[in-house]
Amino acid sequence: MKRLTRQWVAKAEGDFQIVQRELRARKHPSLDGACFHAQQRVEKYLKARLQEENIAFARTHDLGNCLAWLRRLNPCGNAFGVA
Repeated sequence: MKRLTRQWVAKAEGDFQIVQRELRARKHPSLDGACFHAQQRVEKYLKARLQEENIAFARTHDLGNCLAWLRRLNPCGNAFGVA
């Protein structure tokens, strides 16, 4: 795995830790924050995949754009090559 890919994955895992912490909070959990960081996690994993495949991507937070770029890998299937 490439260094930059590992960095994206590490950031995604950091977002997941925040999601878990917010969902476990007994007093005043931030569900909006949990949702935000869940979206961020997905975005960072998509960008990690793009990075690993040497697909250039613009600075964006649009998951649809990230998926569209990944579909270049497997136009007839899903973006991750999993059946």
